[in-house]
Amino acid sequence: MSGVWEKIKPLTPGQEDMYRALMSKQYEVLGFFGPTGTGKSLFSLAYGIQSVMNGEYSRFIIIKPVVDVVTGEEITITKSPEAFTETIRSYVQDVVGEFIPWSKIDELLKEGRIVFADARYLRGRTFDNSIVFLDDIQLMKPESIIEAVVRIGRNSRLIVAGDPVFQALREVEHDPAALIREVLLSEEKSKVVDLGVRDIVREGARRGLRLLLEYKLRSRTLSDEEKKVYDVVKTKSPDADVITVLDIAQIKQHFDISSEHVPDALIVVKQGHLGRLVGRGGERINAAEQELGKRLRGVELNLDFKDLVRAVHPTSWIWKHIEEVDFAGPNIQIKVYDDVIGAMVGQRGVYVRFLDAVFRKLLGVGVRVVAIERPSKKR
Repeated sequence: MSGVWEKIKPLTPGQEDMYRALMSKQYEVLGFFGPTGTGKSLFSLAYGIQSVMNGEYSRFIIIKPVVDVVTGEEITITKSPEAFTETIRSYVQDVVGEFIPWSKIDELLKEGRIVFADARYLRGRTFDNSIVFLDDIQLMKPESIIEAVVRIGRNSRLIVAGDPVFQALREVEHDPAALIREVLLSEEKSKVVDLGVRDIVREGARRGLRLLLEYKLRSRTLSDEEKKVYDVVKTKSPDADVITVLDIAQIKQHFDISSEHVPDALIVVKQGHLGRLVGRGGERINAAEQELGKRLRGVELNLDFKDLVRAVHPTSWIWKHIEEVDFAGPNIQIKVYDDVIGAMVGQRGVYVRFLDAVFRKLLGVGVRVVAIERPSKKR
């Protein structure tokens, strides 16, 4: 392929996976899942546009919900056709505008080779020899997604993209993106590409995710024990910006965790405030521990969840053998080297279940562990 597609260069491992999946003809259905700013729309739109320009497919069908961000009301093509069409046009232009002149896209639209479709009104239609792209499926009804899937005809390809990360952090139940991802994982001739924080290339999206996490943690309702820890910590470290306090003592007791490395309470502070919390030589946090009779640990809020694992995992050295901690769908995935997997998961998986409980209580997301080979073994 040339033209639009050759201008799109993968910048992250996840984008490399998307690129390879789009170029491989063995997959009829592709699912791209991850936070905003990871290139899901860019890669899908560029591939679809180039495919019809090259004559590989006759049509590129774009299906995207148009939702009023203030009211939450969906704008449909029947209620407001001009607003619906103009919004989709602007979305396409914003995503691929720097790679292809709008005049060319407008020409493809007039020729019917690029088509904007409303997911609510697909009954009776069939998409043969087409690329069909469903974007932002987390905002769609499952019935609309399934209706689009059954409209896929001969010599056609389906691409779906969604953000289960945002939905998981908002603790949305029955998220369509997460549900469709689970379906595609076991679907024949399909490929799921999970994108995480490391794949965010738009700085505004990274900042937005960090602000969402901070807002979520500041909005937590503290238990009486957490309030007590918070008050004492603020007395000892008045200039530290404490975002939240997480009581871990009950979770430790539930899973019979006796490791001295695991704190009784975790104090989450704003980035750059850990030193203010701890004090020189640790005198501030030590004073708080003595008054409370608890083992405390501070951690800065950032998008490197490895720091959080390091702060609470019962095996103190395990963080040195973790390659990555990032989102995979709606959950946090920990990639750990296979020769230390036992120390990571614990007997009968108790350490993983403990971590899962901590992450769910703090962030509302679960944890899964994946064993990988060390780089030296691959060589």
